[in-house]
Amino acid sequence: MVTAVEYGNNSWELSIQVDQREGDEGMKFKLRVKGDLHIGGLMLKLVEKIKAPQDWSDHAIWWEQKNCWLLKTHWTLDKYGVQADADLRYTPQHKPLCLQLPNMKNIILPVSFSGVVFRAVAEICKALNIRRSEELSLLKPPDDQKKKKKKNEKGTGSGVDEILNMDITSGMAGGALGLYSKTMTPTYDPDSGLPANATSMWFGESPLTVCQPNLPPEELAKLYKTLTQEEKAAINAGWLDSSRSLMEQGIQENDRLLLRFKYHCFFDLNPKYDAVRITQLYEQARWAILLEEIDCTEEEMLMFASLQYHICKLTLSAEPLTQSNEPEIDEVEAALSNLEFTLEGRNAEKILEDITDIPKLEDTLKLFRPKRLTLKPFKEYWFVFRDTNISYYKNKDSANKEPIEQLHLRGCEVIPDVNVTERKFGLKLLLPVADGMNEVYIRCENETQYARWKAACILASKGKTMAYSSYRTEVKKIQSFLQMKSLAPPPGQAAPDVASMEMNAECFVSPRYTKKYKPKQLTVRILDGHHNISQLSLMEAKMRFIQAWQSLPEFGIKYYIVRFRGIKKDEILGISYNRMIRIDMSSGLPVTTWRFANMKQWKVNWEIRQVEFEFDQNVSVAFSCQSCDCKVVHEYIGGYIFLSTRSKDQNETLDEELFHKLTGGQE
Repeated sequence: MVTAVEYGNNSWELSIQVDQREGDEGMKFKLRVKGDLHIGGLMLKLVEKIKAPQDWSDHAIWWEQKNCWLLKTHWTLDKYGVQADADLRYTPQHKPLCLQLPNMKNIILPVSFSGVVFRAVAEICKALNIRRSEELSLLKPPDDQKKKKKKNEKGTGSGVDEILNMDITSGMAGGALGLYSKTMTPTYDPDSGLPANATSMWFGESPLTVCQPNLPPEELAKLYKTLTQEEKAAINAGWLDSSRSLMEQGIQENDRLLLRFKYHCFFDLNPKYDAVRITQLYEQARWAILLEEIDCTEEEMLMFASLQYHICKLTLSAEPLTQSNEPEIDEVEAALSNLEFTLEGRNAEKILEDITDIPKLEDTLKLFRPKRLTLKPFKEYWFVFRDTNISYYKNKDSANKEPIEQLHLRGCEVIPDVNVTERKFGLKLLLPVADGMNEVYIRCENETQYARWKAACILASKGKTMAYSSYRTEVKKIQSFLQMKSLAPPPGQAAPDVASMEMNAECFVSPRYTKKYKPKQLTVRILDGHHNISQLSLMEAKMRFIQAWQSLPEFGIKYYIVRFRGIKKDEILGISYNRMIRIDMSSGLPVTTWRFANMKQWKVNWEIRQVEFEFDQNVSVAFSCQSCDCKVVHEYIGGYIFLSTRSKDQNETLDEELFHKLTGGQE
């Protein structure tokens, strides 16, 4: 009963639902409050009324109607705008969340539902011992209506679901959680790079550093689904907003989210400290290859299969080669070999080129320019590569005269056209012009020539010359990649013994190839390729797999459906770590490429939800997003700009404020 005194002093009743521990029923309380009562005082008043001996330190107030947390405990009810009709919940900030890791295994972790996703992912990665948490984020699982319907009809999940969910209730979840307590700071073993207090489950290693066995072909076939660029765009719309909390984005307790490497620029990837990170990267790459989420040739598929077979063989061996008995890596050598992607033109190269002595390439190559209703007759010319341009002449003697044509490679797309088995070493260059992209095909004679010219083209596309120190590294990387792709056994090597492969070869390739080849044919080809990598250690094989994945033309490109300003039809926009690609939706071919290195500024017009860019040479681009909110694209581009500011000189503490400035926007 409200007294007259209480009624007259501007107080009012406020209802608050209290969420208890899991298994306990919630309670509802009514408190008499005033508008000048601060949130901290409200929580104190509520706990005193509950009279339950329990630690309430993790609880906070959630406002259901406004979809927000009331975390500023010094703010008053009036300042927040809370009135008598408010529906408040006093609920734990940390709740269990089902996370599917990149290796497709699921674990349950207590995750902060009140902090922004950027911070929540950092906490998750700390618990799992994954460095560089800024490269990962959380993705909503794609809705598969057919699968849901089938599941409802049968009443139970498919065998695939059971396999992928095994670790939810098994020791893996407990093991992962057992790595750290909430109050314990992880300590690292200097030799293995693993937490010194990690629990031993497989061969004395953390469970997250062990590669998962490949699925049987019939189970893999259930997961396999060819995706169009439009369908890939729909999946990319599911990335959570890093500047808002899980609760604010409709995520509930025990919901399932995917933990994935979102930004494909893996900084300071070091086998000495990144056992978990490298294994999970390998697993994400492996699934992308097996499910054909990224395009690769048949030869590349078999190369990836050989690497998978080698990794499985070492993982299952009685005495696997772990980090402790890996050969010691010299710090300088590790720094040179680590494959790091940074945004060009922004803290990318510390060594300046000598402009007085820029190297050049000169060779006889074959060239073809496609025209309608013609075959591909390649014609020989004398090519000269200098600075960031290719000039070609009728022959070597004509090199002192005007070239037939000069190709400007800055901003171009470099696409490999290679088949090592057939001795085909070609490059497809998409050169930017005012009305789109011009195609040029170049054919090399051998691996060495191809590696040198491709490396030069890649650097030139980024506005760099062969004087940069990364040129030699790029050449070696391409040569190593070609060697792995060679499926022919070394000279004098006996034919592989098919019976020696105790694993099902069909497990290592996408379902498309199991329909094309018999198991014995696949086994022979995988064993042929295995000869080239059989001496690799387990960690080296994983690193080679990741590097080969990074070498694919489609690597790291996320697709979105957009509508450019002044255009009435939808188009595809591909965004990578260093460029944006405008793609024709009907043909799937690139139309124009814009490099971030040439970008002056970008902004979002939040009123009309339009993203706008300004590049060098007064090039202006603007589009609205059709497959997702423009905030998703804005954050993706801003995230790459943020990652480009990282430096080895810095400690691993991230400038979270800068991240939110670049990705959050002002709505």
